[in-house]
Amino acid sequence: MTKIKVTQVKSQIRRPKDQKRTLVSLGLRKMNQSVEHDATPSILGMVNKVSHLVSVEELK
Repeated sequence: MTKIKVTQVKSQIRRPKDQKRTLVSLGLRKMNQSVEHDATPSILGMVNKVSHLVSVEELK
């Protein structure tokens, strides 16, 4: 399974509650924090929902 590294690059302040919850469920609580996840459809859907707040890179 492919791994992805998700990094929060923008603040969650003044964002809708569902976007804040999505960031927390991804494991992101602070700016510039990074987490690694498997590239499953559910994780990719969450990343797509908050794509304007995070950056994603593929790991080998």
